Amino acid sequence: MSYWLLPQFLVGVLGAGPMVFGLIEGAAETVASFGRLVSGFLSDRWRRRKPLAAIGYTVANITKPLLAVVQSWHGVFWIRFLDRAAKGFRAAPRDALISDSVPANQRGAAFGFRQAMDSAGAMAGPLAAIVLLPYFAGDVRKVFWAAALPGALSILLVWFGVREIRPVAAAPSAAPSFRGFWVTKNRKLSLILFAVAVFSLSNSSDLFLVLRAQNLGVRPEFAPALGLLFNLFYTLLSWPAGKLSDRIPRRAMIAAGYVIYAVVYWGFAGAGSALAVWILMPFYGLYYAMTEGVLKAWISDLVPSESRASVYGVFHWVVGVTAFPASLAAGWMWQRYSPAAPFYVSAGLATFAALLLALA
Repeated sequence: MSYWLLPQFLVGVLGAGPMVFGLIEGAAETVASFGRLVSGFLSDRWRRRKPLAAIGYTVANITKPLLAVVQSWHGVFWIRFLDRAAKGFRAAPRDALISDSVPANQRGAAFGFRQAMDSAGAMAGPLAAIVLLPYFAGDVRKVFWAAALPGALSILLVWFGVREIRPVAAAPSAAPSFRGFWVTKNRKLSLILFAVAVFSLSNSSDLFLVLRAQNLGVRPEFAPALGLLFNLFYTLLSWPAGKLSDRIPRRAMIAAGYVIYAVVYWGFAGAGSALAVWILMPFYGLYYAMTEGVLKAWISDLVPSESRASVYGVFHWVVGVTAFPASLAAGWMWQRYSPAAPFYVSAGLATFAALLLALA
């Protein structure tokens, strides 16, 4: 609910510019990446998944409503910092818990279902924001307070509704260590992570899409509707895409998703009207559906249970640590050259990443 209102809040209420925007989003994703790395290692070391994931859900949902009280972009920075750190901390244990809970031939479907449920919640958020903004006379801060209600429900569900599946025990000599899970021991996994790193350098914060949409004439109050459209297609397509990846090579599906991303970003760069934004957003949802859950299922195929959370941590760390330069560079190119410039660069990098995956 809060996410798609952040550009309006930062730019329209607090007076921040694109460079500050890139700094906030990039720093938030970078700290999240370190949380993922640490929690993944601890999850394998302690052979526990649920408590670490639950802590992450709890801290994130307590932090986000505090956006309602900030008076400058510095406050947004620290709230996003804590929110993303907590979300990062929960990611690797949660993904490992999913992998441990299903047979190998159903991992794509399982991760696709999780992504579908996640995006369904993200779809409900913008829809609620569309309804609540007029009700609150356009007061974004009151919408941030309202977001605390579903957050509280998620805290209760993760602590009391999730059953933990313990990972398969490793022999004492195979206990997880930095050397034990370091990915250079698996050439294919190393190539995958390198391709992911290249792609992540192209993948600045999604909120730059919202800024570009507003730059092309989409009114700020319609930003949640963009999120609703994107998440509608993401929700509808994630589970089918995951199930399909259990039957065809996951590599091919992810590479195709990267190509779709490149086409969407090229479209945002060359768009001349708001209509193009509404046409492109469903394809952006398709890209997410074809890559997010499928990539995690592919990694799970290559890694034994006792090291899975650690490798997920490395994967999420790679994604997050490249997010900072990606978003910062996007903000700089926007201000230095043009709003279209970062989208052209991102399209080129995504195409290169798709070619790298073809070699994995």
